[in-house]
Amino acid sequence: MQYDVQTPEEYLSRLEDDWRRDKLLELRELILKHGPDLTEGIDYKMLSYRDDRGIAIALNAQKHYVSLYVGDIAKVDADGTLLAGLNVGKGCIRFNKSVAVADTRIEEFIRRALDMWRRGEDIEC
Repeated sequence: MQYDVQTPEEYLSRLEDDWRRDKLLELRELILKHGPDLTEGIDYKMLSYRDDRGIAIALNAQKHYVSLYVGDIAKVDADGTLLAGLNVGKGCIRFNKSVAVADTRIEEFIRRALDMWRRGEDIEC
């Protein structure tokens, strides 16, 4: 879903109080935990986490899932072991209602993606 907002606080206040909000907040906490050096903002009508080089990772609540955007997933998880069992596109990971974030290896994936970003490695699509 797209929200016409200017700040992360506005974005979060517009989320419906349902499973999407819960999943988004869980994923947001993991990003903030492993990316304390990144600035949280709004880009393309979704939450983004960036530094002076640009957006490292983004997060958005959709109608049927929550999306985590990370660039080219295969550059971060070449063998697919970290994201096994998840709904994955080329540049996003989709979390639907039935996926328990804590039961996945997404935290390890986020940490790896952000470490690669900090080292200047190319993880873009």
